[in-house]
Amino acid sequence: MYTGTLKMVRRRGADGRIPVRTLDRGASSFAVAAEPTEYPGGPYDTSLLVKYEHHVARHIWFGEERGPKKELKVAGHGLKLTSRVPLALPPHMESWVSRSGLASLQRTSLNKIDTNLVSAFVERWHLETSSFHMPFGEMSITLDDVPCLLHLPIRGIFWSPQDVTEELVVELAVDYLGVSQGQAQSHGRSCRGSYYKLEWLYDIFVHHRAASSWAYATRAYLLMLVGSTIFANKTFTLVEARYLLLFRDLDGCSGYSWGAAALVTLYRYLGDASMYSCKQFGGYPTLLQCWIHEYFPTVGKRGENWNPAGNCGLPRAMRWSYRQGVLKVDDLRPILDELTPTDVIWRPFKDHRAWRVFDEICLYRGCLKWGETVVPYLSDRCLRQFGYRQYVPSPPLDCMMVTDIDVDWISYHQSVFAVIGSSTVATTPSEVEDGYLEWYYRVSHPRLVPPHRDAPREVPVPVYDGGPSDPDWARVSTLIRRYLRQVNAEEEDPQFSDLFEALHISRSH
Repeated sequence: MYTGTLKMVRRRGADGRIPVRTLDRGASSFAVAAEPTEYPGGPYDTSLLVKYEHHVARHIWFGEERGPKKELKVAGHGLKLTSRVPLALPPHMESWVSRSGLASLQRTSLNKIDTNLVSAFVERWHLETSSFHMPFGEMSITLDDVPCLLHLPIRGIFWSPQDVTEELVVELAVDYLGVSQGQAQSHGRSCRGSYYKLEWLYDIFVHHRAASSWAYATRAYLLMLVGSTIFANKTFTLVEARYLLLFRDLDGCSGYSWGAAALVTLYRYLGDASMYSCKQFGGYPTLLQCWIHEYFPTVGKRGENWNPAGNCGLPRAMRWSYRQGVLKVDDLRPILDELTPTDVIWRPFKDHRAWRVFDEICLYRGCLKWGETVVPYLSDRCLRQFGYRQYVPSPPLDCMMVTDIDVDWISYHQSVFAVIGSSTVATTPSEVEDGYLEWYYRVSHPRLVPPHRDAPREVPVPVYDGGPSDPDWARVSTLIRRYLRQVNAEEEDPQFSDLFEALHISRSH
């Protein structure tokens, strides 16, 4: 059925191993090893995924689950925010919230989270590369995805860490939230640490709004808002008290790169949750789930609130609504294993550029930081999402060795030139350079689930050289293919011959 060129470049056996063979010249300086550590089902060369020994994917290959529940514990605050975010704020507050750059977070959260879908993608995340390792290469949530989905600004400064003692937690609450010393001390004891309860912040907001104490009300509201979204943690009820320092100056908090902050926090929790020992996922799951809905239209259950072509410039996360799926995480694993590049919408935000223009800083390669958390942001590993042909990327950055991230961020042009100077604009959405997939399958893993144990067989690793380049034809092709999968149709079935012919025509455009 596939009309593009399909060639087999390497085969993994039933144990997931790739036979030893010298890589093509120039594939990678670190991808060749005389006798690398063996990980059945995983990387044959372990120089890239150095933490794979502790990764959940290694355990899944041998049928070892995290616990009785295969999915992670994931919590969203969408339903609570629906009741806590007013339809309209008083003008004084509205002005500060709007100028902060955070106003869009009031409406973007999904009411519920598909924990199975989120968990299935977390299992493919690797913290060494800050990317999902899919069957056809790497993908990531990028600096371009965040402003399109959430309408958060990505230009701005990073926030440097500041220690907050329990005594300072009390002082901050008195000075910037307008509560009494006794109230702040009592609340601090109940939190048992440097935190504020989200419910407590909401009550403060309501109290000060009624009293027309606009600055106190706005700080409590913004802290509750970020604590329920981009800075949500595994407690699901608390927010770190030190984040109140971000809102001391309500006129100046717009200077932060809130988009980078959201990404750093999400990367951090993705890295934690990709380890076998972790059973909870913190961060903002709405950002991850909506990213999945945008790029993978055939995976999971999507509910749509509006058509992008007719939207009025709202954050793209508001396009999606929760739809309860029937597939569990172990049902989704083989589905993700079989995905091909034609199952991906590589440039989902083309029709959103009237409201969020692409910013070249999204091609920055370096480290991002927020507080004491530092993560690698490696745009050269997911070039197809930016419209470039994917090449074998450079080895990941060691963030512990980076000396001045703020300077690198300001002088981002240098890294952008290095990233795209080695590539060319893709002629087809999923185009890769020769040698990329051969390198990728040596240092990563194409599957999480092994072939059937009773019938061992070689697992082909395909290179897809063609496919519909026009987004409309790609969508037609995807819809027909999805239906054929649902009805388990075969090409020789006469009752479906017309559909197969239609699929053939759409793939040839």
